[in-house]
Amino acid sequence: MQPNQANSALEEYERSGSGKPPFVLTYPEVKLLGIAGVGFFLDAYDLFIINPVATMLQYRLYGGQSLPANLQGLLKAAANIGSVIGQFGFGYCADAFGRKAVYGKELMLIILATILCISTPTNVLSPDGCLLYLSFFRILLGIGVGGDYPMSASITSDRAVLRKRGTLLAYIFANQGWGSLVGSLVTIVVLACYKHVMNDEGETSKVDGVWRIVIGISLIPAFGTLYQRLTLPESTRFKKSQGEGNEEEGIEDLKEQKKTSEDGAEETKKFVDYFSEWRHFKILLGTCTCWFLLDIAFYGINLNQNVVLQQIGYDGKTGTAWEKLFKVSTGNIIITALGFVPGYYVTVLTIEKLGRKFIQIQGFLAAGLFLAILAGKFYTLSNAGFIVCFAFLQFFFNFGANATTYCYPAEVFPTRYRASAHGLSAACGKAGAIISAFVFNSLTNSIGTPAVLWIFFACCMLGAAFTLLLPEVAGRDPDLVLAEELKERGL
Repeated sequence: MQPNQANSALEEYERSGSGKPPFVLTYPEVKLLGIAGVGFFLDAYDLFIINPVATMLQYRLYGGQSLPANLQGLLKAAANIGSVIGQFGFGYCADAFGRKAVYGKELMLIILATILCISTPTNVLSPDGCLLYLSFFRILLGIGVGGDYPMSASITSDRAVLRKRGTLLAYIFANQGWGSLVGSLVTIVVLACYKHVMNDEGETSKVDGVWRIVIGISLIPAFGTLYQRLTLPESTRFKKSQGEGNEEEGIEDLKEQKKTSEDGAEETKKFVDYFSEWRHFKILLGTCTCWFLLDIAFYGINLNQNVVLQQIGYDGKTGTAWEKLFKVSTGNIIITALGFVPGYYVTVLTIEKLGRKFIQIQGFLAAGLFLAILAGKFYTLSNAGFIVCFAFLQFFFNFGANATTYCYPAEVFPTRYRASAHGLSAACGKAGAIISAFVFNSLTNSIGTPAVLWIFFACCMLGAAFTLLLPEVAGRDPDLVLAEELKERGL
């Protein structure tokens, strides 16, 4: 292939913006960010919105009493349980059948599950039955949400120019902060609209409409992005990874793949053969373990924010049902704004300069430091001191391992295995989140909150240690690394 042919074969995403700082995006990159980023916005919105929804269901189903502990744990963990299935399942399919064949299907699943969630028949089922119904369809929602992790990461990494790859991935991951923030804002706005009927007229049961609207609003950006995802063409880089020769051969290979669709056993064998070498397996071990340890601490804190809300005086223990709900929602906005969103954008601005490895290690160590302060001084810290420590903790989660554990698998693995490896890494992370969702409350009751925070501290220290298994990926093209390895072996 001639140089000018090679250049024309590259997509616009892959050719543009060579003379600007990495964080300054071109129009094609903004468009790509919109397609992939909105999915992650929805992921965060759906995953984090369950906190205020669970509080609302207390008033609709249990007269203001707490939800049954086991069902509350299932409700909060349901989306993460589904995510484990979706992350590896969609990741595997994206490598086996192509990104184009799979992308958009995860968003269709999110839309279907969201509609089924807001159709929960609270007037027909028992309170426990309603929670089980909602939990079941939140597992389905989680499969779609989980599928978005490897899909959006590989779609972006496949198209990004090397010097901006980490920045684009960080931009997409930053939508997690916005999804959580918008979820809290929507809750406050909808609650404000219901103030008269719930607070002045005392019809607390009308909260049934609030939680359905809050969940249902996520359908707007979902439908807005669906067509773009379903019609996104296959990337040049992925086509080349499937064909060993020029682009035309790659396209023929893809056509042949669609006819024959390599059976699962053969695809699995390729994956296992590649990662049976220690130099490859140690990287997979690093991405999986770091994400697992990070999510134990991150979701342990963020899925159980009642401890934090209590410390800052927004736990909603006093007042009418509406006032309690409004106070909790206001507290959630404060938590999200305190370091949550800012941390992501410091990562965006510095990821290409500082590197992923440095950001991940310092993030783990700094988060561990503030967890240690919170654990050691839990009962003696002033409210202001607690808020400052918590803000820095959130900041260093997001200017740190929460962002880089997402970026690493999308950058360090060759295109051929990228989605599967990213899905497996993300699934390990969600396994940590599930453990936190189920164990946090019972552990807190048996050994106390400070002891649980010390466990989170230990997870951060181990995460920093396991990061040493990973190479720095700034400016590293994993496809070229794979080509060199194959050349060494004479393949």
